[in-house]
Amino acid sequence: MHPFIGEFLGTAILIILGEGVVANVVLNKTKGNGSGLIVIAFGWAIAVFAGIFIASHFSKAHLNPAFTIAAAFVGNGFSWSDVPVYVGGQMLGAMTGAAVMWVAYKQHFLVTPDAEAKLAVFATGPAIRSTPNNIMTELIATFVLVLCALYIAAPASTLGALDALPIALVVLGIGLSLGGPTGYAINPARDLGPRIVHAMLPIPGKGSSDWGYAWIPVVGPIIGGLVAAVVYKLLL
Repeated sequence: MHPFIGEFLGTAILIILGEGVVANVVLNKTKGNGSGLIVIAFGWAIAVFAGIFIASHFSKAHLNPAFTIAAAFVGNGFSWSDVPVYVGGQMLGAMTGAAVMWVAYKQHFLVTPDAEAKLAVFATGPAIRSTPNNIMTELIATFVLVLCALYIAAPASTLGALDALPIALVVLGIGLSLGGPTGYAINPARDLGPRIVHAMLPIPGKGSSDWGYAWIPVVGPIIGGLVAAVVYKLLL
């Protein structure tokens, strides 16, 4: 059960802090209202660092189904039989983290009339809606993340739990450079788990959970992760 616990705890922390910074920026009457993308990008990077650092004491600290699937494809001591345990922990952790974040910001959801802003706290959405382009953006961004993470977590790495720091910096760079078109989900659990929670929670005026778009931040990152795994193996 240790890998499940690690993925659950790490992903919950990731979502509490990551979606917490989005809530702080987009919801009304918060101390950080309107502070912008740079604050969000830094907040998510710190969330990644904290989540991976905690999870690494129990599991391989993937926190992302796209990386888990890529790692199974590559091998190196991680098998396909490990995937359900990891992805299960990630999904449950993401849903739990989203619910905890909502508790912290419940009053601010009440005073925010914008349904799109409320959904943006939980899940990503495109700046310009275009299915092929949105998929490609998520594919490219996740390819960069997974390829970098595979090298950072390679057997030759000597950083141990501090692998969390360079991965967090990669996520920061992705947010600042590739985050504009789709909000850089780059993680199916990070988007789908909280989107389910958004649909379930009694948030007044929350509007649609945008299920028509929901498959894109799942499929795009998984494809991007697999492409990164193929390239990594070819380069080896």
